[in-house]
Amino acid sequence: MNEYKVTSNISLIKQPTKVVIDDAEKKLKDLRKKLGKLQDTMYAHGKYAVLVCLQGMDTSGKDSLIREVFKAFNVRGVEVHSFKVPTELELKHDYIWRHYIALPARGKFGVFNRTHYENVLVTRVHPGYILGENIPSVSSVEDIDDAFWDTRFEQINNFEKHIAENGTIIFKFFLNLSKNEQKYRLLRRLNKQEKNWKFSPGDLKERKLWDKYQECYEDAINRTSKAHAPWYTIPADDKPSARYIVAKTIYDALQEYTDIAEPELDDDVKANIELYKQQLNNE
Repeated sequence: MNEYKVTSNISLIKQPTKVVIDDAEKKLKDLRKKLGKLQDTMYAHGKYAVLVCLQGMDTSGKDSLIREVFKAFNVRGVEVHSFKVPTELELKHDYIWRHYIALPARGKFGVFNRTHYENVLVTRVHPGYILGENIPSVSSVEDIDDAFWDTRFEQINNFEKHIAENGTIIFKFFLNLSKNEQKYRLLRRLNKQEKNWKFSPGDLKERKLWDKYQECYEDAINRTSKAHAPWYTIPADDKPSARYIVAKTIYDALQEYTDIAEPELDDDVKANIELYKQQLNNE
């Protein structure tokens, strides 16, 4: 699935929003079992954590993707964090703090539903939100200039480089949804009573800013797709195919880590396995 990996500057408008893979649901069912088994091995190995970052416009399918891709995992092996508007406590810290404390331990998968990139996406579209962070150098929106964003991107790159160097394998997925498909999905939320709770009038206000969000996503992806923390632009109009592509990307990349294996038993323990069996059977 390397065709979705961002290895040089991209133009989002030229990236596909729809790819249909035959039997995507069946293929995902088989693949997620392999992923679950791989996570068990990674837990025993205990040297790597996996961080899966999901970004996308409203209705791009983040929640259902998490549900379907990680369904076969041991529940203790995966932790999902959904980052919404920062709390009062979170605003008393720097913007990366709440993400740092949510990072997965070695041997586990962590999934960020919305991520530290909200701080160069939503806040860039709505720079007034930055004022709530109480940054000493920012007293008005006028202080939030290009240099401010340059520094923030540098901080994010440094954060990811640091955790990658210390054993976290990073995947960053942008679920690339078309504007027409978002319209369909928003209408579906309104037309189906059981989906009404998902709709917010704010969704329509943000939709009017579609082009600005696309511009900010493109800039963020191009500035921060690195070898140790690559971005993948995933066509998201067809949900089953998008889920399979994400799962296959993760699995294929982890297969390249040939050192991931269950630890060998101590020689003394291995030599006495039959004795231990005998002791238990003779109880």
